[in-house]
Amino acid sequence: MKRTWRPVAAAIILITTIIAFVYYFRRHPDVGHQLHHTSPALLIWLLILYAGTIGALAMTTLASLRVCKIKLDTSESLLLTAYTAVVNFFGPLQSGPAFRGVYLKAKHGLNLKDYTLVTILYLIFWGIYSGLFLLSGSLGWWLVPLAIAVAVALYIEYHAPRFTKRFRHLDLRPVFYLAIAAFLQAAIVCVIYYSELKSVDPGIHFSQAIIYTGAANLALFVSLTPAAIGFRESFLLFFRHLSHVSSNTIVTASILDRSVYVIFLLLLAVLIFGTHASRRLQTKKPI
Repeated sequence: MKRTWRPVAAAIILITTIIAFVYYFRRHPDVGHQLHHTSPALLIWLLILYAGTIGALAMTTLASLRVCKIKLDTSESLLLTAYTAVVNFFGPLQSGPAFRGVYLKAKHGLNLKDYTLVTILYLIFWGIYSGLFLLSGSLGWWLVPLAIAVAVALYIEYHAPRFTKRFRHLDLRPVFYLAIAAFLQAAIVCVIYYSELKSVDPGIHFSQAIIYTGAANLALFVSLTPAAIGFRESFLLFFRHLSHVSSNTIVTASILDRSVYVIFLLLLAVLIFGTHASRRLQTKKPI
């Protein structure tokens, strides 16, 4: 019976995902309009970059679990990250991280309190990078890598011993790799935004894209919608005096980004469920 129901369940999930995508496109016709005017070369480039973000997120997962003294295969981390991205966008209230935590607890015996602590640490790094990106216009964009390196070194130097004393059961040596993975993720996102902005307004400079990325990334801390829809655009418009990106460019680039991201998730969902890769995420205990 289990063997019979597994392909049926996979087919149901795949069909439900496709229906969700179709519904999304029908509710947002501007997405399809923007895609129609996007060059194939730019679309492929952005899809490659978004695949890079999945790789960077998988690295953060590996580093986070190493802190919790749990080893995860790279392939499983990539699959879990991809699955979480799809669930996070279409699930209620960004349920992706919750799914990941429950899965890791059931499959690998993860202590959720420890994982929550490490996740907060990751968010601290993400916030530091985003804040420095946002202020890079005042700092000088070429100072951003140096400022990030100093900030990470100071944080590890002064806070890691405190964490070690309180949480002796954790291994903080991989924290550095967590910081690197978070920065890699932020850097790839910056290149994505720069490519999108440049396609809308050829006069955009990379320094503007860095500030733009900082504002967009900080919106994730207050968003309650999938991919921070609405919140991110509000942050970008609020901080446009720092990035000097026009409102029209922000709106158009945002539509382009949403359009490509939905296409990327659709391809990701088809790859996961179409190849039955999701079976690897099944556990002996119900999650």
